[in-house]
Amino acid sequence: MRIGELAARAGTTTRTLRYYETRGLLPARRDAHGHRIYDEHDVKLLEQIRTLRDFGFDLEETRPFVECLRAGHPEGDTCPASLAVYRRKLAELDALIDELRDVRSTVAAQLARAERATAELAAESLVPGGPEPGCELGGRGL
Repeated sequence: MRIGELAARAGTTTRTLRYYETRGLLPARRDAHGHRIYDEHDVKLLEQIRTLRDFGFDLEETRPFVECLRAGHPEGDTCPASLAVYRRKLAELDALIDELRDVRSTVAAQLARAERATAELAAESLVPGGPEPGCELGGRGL
């Protein structure tokens, strides 16, 4: 098949395929007229790349999976280098999850503090001579 058909089947653009070719991820085979030609194996390579990219892997991280497929393995994640990338990605994701938990905890604490302060101000405004209720965004006494 030609580059346009491969792009359509893979749900990408010919520009992307040419880029993958320059990065060594997609083989550059040509027919007698110099046109790029591809086969079903190339469709599988692109499916592997797309799946990994959808999961947040950068393009270079897909290389071991592509090389595994090109070496004749039925799946791109059955080679040691692919497994190592999975392990690194899981460690990266775990670190991000921990960071997000910390941020969530901080935001929850800020919300609790703000709610307490709001409740205290509301209670004080009910006391004769207490402060007049206000809003930081709209000024005093809306």
